[in-house]
Amino acid sequence: MIKVLITDDHPVVRRGIRQILEDDERIEKVSEAARGKELLEKLREEKFDVILLDISLPGGNGLDLIGQIKKVQPSAAVLMLSIYSEELYAIKALKLGAAGYLTKTSAPEELLTAVHKVSKGERYISVKLADKLADDLVTKSDNQVFQSLSAREMDVLILLASGRSFTQIAADLSLSPKTISTYRARLLIKLKLKTTTELIRYAIIQSLPKKRSEIDL
Repeated sequence: MIKVLITDDHPVVRRGIRQILEDDERIEKVSEAARGKELLEKLREEKFDVILLDISLPGGNGLDLIGQIKKVQPSAAVLMLSIYSEELYAIKALKLGAAGYLTKTSAPEELLTAVHKVSKGERYISVKLADKLADDLVTKSDNQVFQSLSAREMDVLILLASGRSFTQIAADLSLSPKTISTYRARLLIKLKLKTTTELIRYAIIQSLPKKRSEIDL
């Protein structure tokens, strides 16, 4: 029997996922958390087999929580469930210790398959991502620079691509405009670009989300 903890700041999303999980007789219990702090508090109180974790959370980033989760409950399997495409975050999440990665567009059957697989100590990636990884190995595609971006740098890049100002991005991420400017400078150096316009063009080429609504889902 499996105990699952859903961590997502959208009540409607949590309710939908919970319904899917509770319809499976092999899942014993489903609990919920709306933000990282609540997640860690629940982990200190109760043992869970699988943590369903979103990337975009209030006051933090789901990727940053993976290490903290492993410190509190090393045996818990972290399954990322995000609106972001696998190309953006899956490999980074797996390297940080996640057991699997799914997008929120996945079918309910795939979600259940992933939950059961990671609960057994196995990893789960979609067929699409597996094919991509295989293609990368065959073609020796070099995407190391893109993969080297931190989670926060990715946030800033996406918001810059959406046309938001430094002040607006600072408010969205609870940071100062000066800090956002620093992140922009780092992005320019890492990606070997010169202007914000080039950053936006890069984001489009990489098929990053271009609207704030796409980020918050």
